[in-house]
Amino acid sequence: MLVFIIGYVVLALLVTTVVVDASSVYLEHKKLLSLADGASVAAADSFTLGALEDPAGSPAAVLTSARVRSAADEYLNRSGAFSRFSGLDVAPVTGSPDGYTAVVVLSAAVHLPVVNYLVPDGIRIEARSTARARLTR
Repeated sequence: MLVFIIGYVVLALLVTTVVVDASSVYLEHKKLLSLADGASVAAADSFTLGALEDPAGSPAAVLTSARVRSAADEYLNRSGAFSRFSGLDVAPVTGSPDGYTAVVVLSAAVHLPVVNYLVPDGIRIEARSTARARLTR
């Protein structure tokens, strides 16, 4: 009987460890996604005025990849994100593929709270967010 009790306790501890670590990764991903959302909105607001494929010649919001990346980096620096996330990095695909949309891709390392000794470098997570710049009256 004692063997069964010890077995169930070990099994319960293993399940608890997996749930705690999986929850930690999930919550850090949500935080990173929220940060990517803020950076993409800030990048979409960094547009310049121009006529982009508009036959009427009316002004349009134009984004460039360099400007999107610069605005995302500035947002991350102002918010102190580099101190909150381990190994935070802005991916090279961050930019504007069509001149209207700001795409921000962030990656960071998550360190597991319970079994950190098994994965000392952490688990890399990635979050992608898009925001669109549009002028309206």
